[in-house]
Amino acid sequence: MGPPTSTELPPKTTERSDAPVELTGYRRWLSENLMLLVTLSGVLLGVILGLSLRPLNLHGDSIMLISYPGELFMRVLKLMILPLVISSLIAGSASLNAKMNGKIALRTLVYFASTSFFNAALGIALVLLIHPGNPDLHNADDRSTDRRAVNLLDSLLDLGRNVFPDNLFQASIQQAHTVYLPKPSILHAFNETMNDTLASGSEAQRLPEDLAEEVVLVRDIQYRSGTNTLGIVFFCLVFGTFLGTIGQKGQVVVDFFAAIFEVIMKMVTCVMWLTPVGISSVIAGKILSVGDLGLVMSQLMWFIVTVAIGVFIYQFVVMQAIYFVVVRRNPFKFYAGLIQAMLTAFATASTAAALPITFRCMNEKLKVDPRITRFVLPIGCNINMDGTALYIAVASIFIAQMSGMVLGFGELLTVLLTSTAASMSSASVPSAALVLLLVVLTAIDAPVQDVTLLFAVDWFVDRIRTTNNMLGDCYTAAVVEELSRKELMALDAASVNYQDMPAGTPNGHGHHDGGLLEGQTELETNSKCVMTMTDSVVVDMSAVMNNVNLQQEHCNRRV
Repeated sequence: MGPPTSTELPPKTTERSDAPVELTGYRRWLSENLMLLVTLSGVLLGVILGLSLRPLNLHGDSIMLISYPGELFMRVLKLMILPLVISSLIAGSASLNAKMNGKIALRTLVYFASTSFFNAALGIALVLLIHPGNPDLHNADDRSTDRRAVNLLDSLLDLGRNVFPDNLFQASIQQAHTVYLPKPSILHAFNETMNDTLASGSEAQRLPEDLAEEVVLVRDIQYRSGTNTLGIVFFCLVFGTFLGTIGQKGQVVVDFFAAIFEVIMKMVTCVMWLTPVGISSVIAGKILSVGDLGLVMSQLMWFIVTVAIGVFIYQFVVMQAIYFVVVRRNPFKFYAGLIQAMLTAFATASTAAALPITFRCMNEKLKVDPRITRFVLPIGCNINMDGTALYIAVASIFIAQMSGMVLGFGELLTVLLTSTAASMSSASVPSAALVLLLVVLTAIDAPVQDVTLLFAVDWFVDRIRTTNNMLGDCYTAAVVEELSRKELMALDAASVNYQDMPAGTPNGHGHHDGGLLEGQTELETNSKCVMTMTDSVVVDMSAVMNNVNLQQEHCNRRV
């Protein structure tokens, strides 16, 4: 006969007093999307504040003070870009083997080039269909006779010079670029001397104009301020790949860079609480700094609409279709997880400035394999410029239409190819596409000086296309992760098998506390496991698995 039910002890309320309370309903949604709401509030506050203060016609000093918190916010975000890129690339590439790095890099670059080419073609189709270029907007009084010497060859050669820097420390603060300077000659020196000598006279005599205008321009490689992120990315990629080949001896270096990455991400979390003040200040200051906002928008409205339609089609149709076909998941759920990073990219107009927040969304919210995100995102931040390719194609034909030019198939093909190539050499800084636009205009012999017409609206269009650039990097990481899933699983399996080997077996190592669970993809755990596999790089995963099986059979026979 069992004990009576009246003697049952009540449950102890102190047993789970330390357990976290699981939130449900709107509280759970609010907790998961708090940072998104904070970012969105900053954007809306900035727009409302900027439009509300415009009728007051504030002084330049007042606008500067309003923009000052946003300037500090941008500086803090940019401060973390360099250590974030270095630590993520070295730790990420060291956690994979050389063949794996090669496959991921090849898939990433092919995807980047394909999407940039598609965006340029989409931009050409839209600008020809909508025809936003109105010759009446062309003001002959604003035309300048200065035609800047820019060509595609110089842009591509500068890209190579920046990929292979001659000084790593210089690459942290300067970029190489080609400029055209007057070639020093005896005639030029004599002309300057005569002009200086006769300038004091009331009727100064000059050399004949045909001799004075004979100025020969020559190429000169100079350095300008700005981080050469491409060179740093290339060095860190190679360094991390070879770091993974020295085995346990390099593990302390991998742990060092992995720790730096974790520290930077914690700093990003703290900085994000300043988003309402920082982003609202940036947007409000930019709106207040525009001279005649209504006139500019009305004159170039169709140009803005053309770019916006292209961005809308690519974001909500093309990218979602690619994600659904390759990954076989709900693409709009993935898109919703990137809204916070997209709003940050929109506010800062820089993919690089939004990179810390992009990492946070991809790793913590969307749970994309950190070995892929830390490999793809820093590279895409500098190479993948989908929105820039679309913008350059639209802007170049827009200027040609305003000038009354009729472009044939050859000129359109030139715009397509040069827009794709120029976008991949673009810097991830605000308004970098305006410089690259000169390359395309020179290639089709369009008026280069008419680029100044776009300065008035570039501050807004730049933010629209930057969201395309940022989202393109994230979707690339998701697609590459899916295409590399078999290799990642084989790498995880090989790590587990090698870790489970008893000490004393051929190529085996002793057990480590806290073994890797199947399917675990944290970089720190994977890097430790991969480093303990062997002192040489894993080249063929099938060979590794066969070797592991043979060693396991050998161990069983010995037992």
